Amino acid sequence: MNYRSLLVLVDHTASCAARTECAIRLAKDMDCHLVGLAATDLIDLPATPKAAASLNEYAAMVWDALRDQAERAADGFRNACHAAGLRSFEAVIDEASKIESLVRHARCSDLTVLTQTDPSAVDHAATKALVESVVLHSARPTLVLPYAGHFDRIGSHAMVAWNDSREAARAISDALPLLQRATRVEVVTWNEATAADDKALGLQLDALHQWLMWHGVAADLQVQPISAGIADAMLSHAADTNADLIVMGAYGHARWAERVLGGATRGLLDSMTVPVLMSH
Repeated sequence: MNYRSLLVLVDHTASCAARTECAIRLAKDMDCHLVGLAATDLIDLPATPKAAASLNEYAAMVWDALRDQAERAADGFRNACHAAGLRSFEAVIDEASKIESLVRHARCSDLTVLTQTDPSAVDHAATKALVESVVLHSARPTLVLPYAGHFDRIGSHAMVAWNDSREAARAISDALPLLQRATRVEVVTWNEATAADDKALGLQLDALHQWLMWHGVAADLQVQPISAGIADAMLSHAADTNADLIVMGAYGHARWAERVLGGATRGLLDSMTVPVLMSH
């Protein structure tokens, strides 16, 4: 089983080179097509009166600069793909917001590659909103890379966070192409249940173990007690076992007229130290 098409955001940010390198490496490993998406973030403004002609001229200059920036990002992506010897790739320039563009293009891709927000960056809030929105609204899984570090291998030792939910089932299914290539797969459940629920939990894990075996994945299943927040527990276990990929369902809930990430999902995105594949 393979991913056939990957999508990566290409832009002018400091994390773009590492993100592109990772996406190229995944595309080569999977022998699949890679799309580098350069979104301009253009906003379609209504025409202003003649008295504000200078404002129109300024807006046109800004739009031209944004297009030029996107074109340079696309050129950099093409050059990186050529240098790496990637067989199938394309750069797409989209005159839309990054969030809208990523969510739309993800529908025709198997996996989207993004980078966690750097808390010291000037665009920290915007990048955080972008990652959270794509994770929540994308029809496909999202692989989020930590903003710091270099990841030569992703998924050699994968840790799946399992809680028998729809989101967790979606995530483990979406991650199968990576899990099937892993040398070690751990499925970990953090048990907050009472002893009376242990039998039901065991049946759930037995069924999951069998399903993974049907798909060619030999997994170690563990039940861990929880003594801290779930995000901290996941990161601690990943560090203790040298996992290089976390697979988890992304949880969200409605708040007034918007949809926001759950606390555990947001906590992991804020503090992640290894790549995380999320599906909602």
